[in-house]
Amino acid sequence: MPTLDREGDVFVLDLGDTENRFHPDWLAAVEGLLEEVEKAEGPKALVTAATGRFYSNGLDLEWLFSHPDQAVDYLARVHGLFARLLTLPMVTVAALQGHVYAAGAMFSLSHDLRVMREDRGYWCLPEADLGIPFTPGMSALIQARLTVPTAHEAMVTGRRYGGRDARAAAIVEHTTAEDAVRRTAVELAAAHTAKAGPALGTIKSRMYGPALAALRDRDIPLG
Repeated sequence: MPTLDREGDVFVLDLGDTENRFHPDWLAAVEGLLEEVEKAEGPKALVTAATGRFYSNGLDLEWLFSHPDQAVDYLARVHGLFARLLTLPMVTVAALQGHVYAAGAMFSLSHDLRVMREDRGYWCLPEADLGIPFTPGMSALIQARLTVPTAHEAMVTGRRYGGRDARAAAIVEHTTAEDAVRRTAVELAAAHTAKAGPALGTIKSRMYGPALAALRDRDIPLG
């Protein structure tokens, strides 16, 4: 399950050591830890990281398909997590040490910056191959955070981007060796801790207004 640590003024939220899929219990844990970070006073920044082969594999499809009556509420909750990260009033950095797939990739796009392992692991939006359309909120988030050509390629072809390719496509800002991913993310975050505060949250909210409106719309089509 997710855990929270602190290195100076940088909070490090470890998503876990499994596929870190968005099971309701996992979502509750992440939401609670984010609340703890938000309540902390003074300079701060946030790094999310993980341990093992995966940063996150996205939606818990097994749970979702076994609870179809809760699909809209579940997706609204996931959208809410994306919106919350996108507007968090501090600088956020995703440390991508392993595979980053589907809604896990969208979760990474909700951060301000991304550091990815350069030699192994993929960043991928496989929804077209899975036959699962992006919700309007997901589409808006992806298109707000990626260039038009990259968003088109990633969403339509399901291309798997390794670290170097992800950096060339501006999906991530930095690549490094596996043992330096988390450290690099913390160093990047530490350089911006003084920016934390309401003004930064307002800047982000206004910057991503259309995407946030789509993410907060509870009229979510299921196909």
